[in-house]
Amino acid sequence: MTLAHRIRLVPSAEQEVYFRKVCGVARFAYNWALTEWQRLYAAGEKPSEIALRKALNAIKHEQFPWMREATKNAPQQAIKNLGRAYAGFFEDVKKYRRNELPWKRVRVPKFKKKGKTHDSFRADNGCDAQHPDAVAVDGARVKLPIIGWVKMREEVRFAGQIISVTISREADTWYASFTIDVPEEPAVHVLTNTVGVDLGVTALATRSDDAPKVPAPKPLRRYLKKLQRLSRALSRKQRGSRNRAKAKTTLARLHARIRHIRQDALHKLTTDLVRTAATIVIEDLNVAGMLANRHLSRAIADLGFFAFRRQLEYKTAMAGGVLIVADRWYPSSKLCSVCDTKNERLALSERIWTCASCGTSLDRDINAAVNLARYPESWAGSACGAEGAGRRHQTTVKPAA
Repeated sequence: MTLAHRIRLVPSAEQEVYFRKVCGVARFAYNWALTEWQRLYAAGEKPSEIALRKALNAIKHEQFPWMREATKNAPQQAIKNLGRAYAGFFEDVKKYRRNELPWKRVRVPKFKKKGKTHDSFRADNGCDAQHPDAVAVDGARVKLPIIGWVKMREEVRFAGQIISVTISREADTWYASFTIDVPEEPAVHVLTNTVGVDLGVTALATRSDDAPKVPAPKPLRRYLKKLQRLSRALSRKQRGSRNRAKAKTTLARLHARIRHIRQDALHKLTTDLVRTAATIVIEDLNVAGMLANRHLSRAIADLGFFAFRRQLEYKTAMAGGVLIVADRWYPSSKLCSVCDTKNERLALSERIWTCASCGTSLDRDINAAVNLARYPESWAGSACGAEGAGRRHQTTVKPAA
């Protein structure tokens, strides 16, 4: 099983200069390979990333001697990334021809620009027979090719063989993302309970087991005015000036802070869910349709619903749990969790409603979470569930690893 762990680095001034040089080499190799790819394709030939890597190795010592200052992994991995980008592009074209993807979502490989607030390069382990351990870890530091040992903020949490490490810059902060081959061991969850989770805008998550609601952090809403002010300040700076570079870094720091607050809240929520529930039931939300609502699009985009589901999928598999994704047409909010009466006229603005059959006063979010927890036994075999499954898949179950 392959896992990844991202750790913040604490490089010296000399090491940071080296990182920027290697990122520039990787960016140049990517753009050079993209130019050659387009030239060969226009000439009627069939380009490949393997041939392009060999071609660059044959000419770089004479034409680009400055590339020797960087690890040879950087340009090679950059061209491999281009090959994967084109593989994804061709797959998107096939989906477009099958009417499974609109053309505006087809990802065409583009040239990388200098001066962006994000740069990266990758170093593989064991790619050189003379240096099989090009990347090594010793406590809270990592050894990288040529530059040597670099301090980290924490130790690597997973025990296994390090396959590669990607050094990336976010604003003015450097990170190391380790890809680690961990021995796969079957996991069995110690609990047997089932928890339904309802996502929302006011409360990020509402659980069915009487746990308190998790408030939505809403970092974009919190820093929106500051974000707008810094964006206006950046637009006033002269292009190519140092003041513009400083303003761009300041704006990038704020974007990173917003992203980190959102990621921190989602990771804490999903980890707590996996540790306290063996089976987790969530909804298959139509996020693209929700984002089409101009009144709610910013608030919904600020929550990260897709990241929530993605994190639950791999965390439940690692913990030996099960994730069930309820059918998109399951009326979790409209069903009374006491008598199963469906309220067809329930509006989105009604947060608390009273069942017309049993007279129970229901909190919309809690009621939906309770219905989701009962989903496997109440909806799967019903007539309305079968009708919904005909339009959309009924459940998606992620079994234990």
